[in-house]
Amino acid sequence: MIETRKLDCGIRIVMEKLPYVQSVALGIWVKAGAVDETKNISGISHFIEHMLFKGTEERSAKKIAEDVDRIGGQINAFTGREATCYYMKTLGSNAKQAAEILLDMFLNSKFDKTEMSKEKQVIYEEMKMIEDTPDDYAHEVISDLIFKGCPYEKSIIGTQTSLKGISQAILKQYIADEYTRDSIVVSVAGNFDMDEICNIFDGKLKHLKSEKPVKEFNNEPYKPCFRVKVKDIEQSHICLGTRGLSLDDDNYYALSVLNNIMGGSMSSRLFQNIREQKGLAYSVYSHVSSFVNSGYYNIYAGVSHEKVYDAINGIKEELELLKKDCITEDELHVAKEQLKASYIFGQENVNGRMFSMGKNSILLNRVYTPEEVIDEIDAVTMNDIRKASSLMDDINNYSAVIVTNKQCDLKRMVRA
Repeated sequence: MIETRKLDCGIRIVMEKLPYVQSVALGIWVKAGAVDETKNISGISHFIEHMLFKGTEERSAKKIAEDVDRIGGQINAFTGREATCYYMKTLGSNAKQAAEILLDMFLNSKFDKTEMSKEKQVIYEEMKMIEDTPDDYAHEVISDLIFKGCPYEKSIIGTQTSLKGISQAILKQYIADEYTRDSIVVSVAGNFDMDEICNIFDGKLKHLKSEKPVKEFNNEPYKPCFRVKVKDIEQSHICLGTRGLSLDDDNYYALSVLNNIMGGSMSSRLFQNIREQKGLAYSVYSHVSSFVNSGYYNIYAGVSHEKVYDAINGIKEELELLKKDCITEDELHVAKEQLKASYIFGQENVNGRMFSMGKNSILLNRVYTPEEVIDEIDAVTMNDIRKASSLMDDINNYSAVIVTNKQCDLKRMVRA
């Protein structure tokens, strides 16, 4: 059973005790990410995530790693557009020690200037890695184009220029302004003592600023855009994307089901057409990304340079077929079963449960039980699918990105 408590300090802690497991996952979620950054500090949330592993007043970076290993732990973090999460998985018997390590990093990191300089170099290399990985680059750019003029356009990793200008003082001020008690959720799942964990977090987080102003979200009207990136590579990487739905939209689950039918599995329409029937691509799929205020739908294919036009036409065929005939009842049934299975598999480990509870709590201020999610998937109707289809079945609503070996008229290929 999932239990949410509001600690005396004002921070929410969402917990699920699972006495039949021997592990525990703890996560500190902060509602601060790329959308909260200005252009001159772009990438600061991601930079802070890196720096929290570089040493505290009591622990060096090496000591953090050693102490995590000493309790059999696995520690990591990630930064998104809307939130940052620091988390650890360990044995249930070591939950207290795991919480103390996480809190030490979260509250007492030194942000040593020398370490900051070294870590900037690490992130510069990460930027180069993205630039040198054409499929990652295509995915990054398609979201930028879809959200042009919106906060979601902002890069999570930032730029070399913005990162270079982030000083120790700027970094600490950003934490003071954004890491406020009303913007933090602690999520814990596994075998642990609820009262003990609550006491640890309540006592350590009281000194943080209580709240921050709500930022105005400027959701600019969507206009399709196109971009070609020329690189000396052996394969072309295509992304076609359009605006989707927010996390709490009534048709969120219908869009998820439809995505599964279109490009979410080996039996999906795109996979069967582009790869199995036409032999145009090794990798072809679609996915949905949803945020608090919006979302997007993206189709990806990696193909030989000479097959770009055929691959785009194959994708267009499937969108036209979807618009004309929608889907069958059998496809709907199969997609629901696949989506439920994927969700349930993710819930069968403590990390999956911690992520689900934490994300929904920090972004939507509520927690969905597994039963509620399954019921939502089961409740999707053909009429819901038709509504979701209207978001994705018109090629004229798509932006497009291609990373390829020579210039091409991408807009003409997509719109022809």
